[in-house]
Amino acid sequence: MPRLREVPRHEVSDPYILKLYETLFGPRDPVAEPGTATGTPGNWWTVFAAVPDAFRHTTEGFGFYRSSRRELPATLRELGQLRAGWLVGSRFVYSQHMKAARFAGLTDEQAESVRHWPVATCFDAVQRAVLAYTDALVLQHGRMDEALFDELKKHLSEVQIIELTYVTCTYMMHGVMARALRLEYDDVPDPITEVPAPDGATADVMGMVDNRPRKEPR
Repeated sequence: MPRLREVPRHEVSDPYILKLYETLFGPRDPVAEPGTATGTPGNWWTVFAAVPDAFRHTTEGFGFYRSSRRELPATLRELGQLRAGWLVGSRFVYSQHMKAARFAGLTDEQAESVRHWPVATCFDAVQRAVLAYTDALVLQHGRMDEALFDELKKHLSEVQIIELTYVTCTYMMHGVMARALRLEYDDVPDPITEVPAPDGATADVMGMVDNRPRKEPR
């Protein structure tokens, strides 16, 4: 279950949200009968519907990267989105953009290799620059060496770099939000938990820790 309440169809009064509910779910109430055509539960939409202007703001962002006015090639855009989803650990963003990456023209090998791109041989120079730039945006929060940015500028125009930066950071945010609110495929328990020790082993472990040699103070 998502961590926040979903908004059923009968509570929606905003025309923009109602139109998207109709597009995605048809006549169904998406809370009572969840599921989208792409197989996701659809609760991203029903949770964000609680704040109509946030709903509009984020969904209009989807239209931004799909617009015919974009100068950045779709394959490069998807490399950024897919790598961002992987890096933030969002199964939802990663899974959806594996499909979108193939649709945009990436090969199966390239899509699968985004996870380990530094050792993959299926990417050309501009694709490697885009993936390295994505790592600097997501992992280093925008901190990057000038040599990396210079390499990116060899291949992309300033407009394309702005578009790549905006879309990649947007999908980093979407991945983070999906995990925080446990939306769609990110509605999973945290895998980092304590693994129980065998019966009686706890005292032995603590004894090993307590009995470590200690240096005498000087």
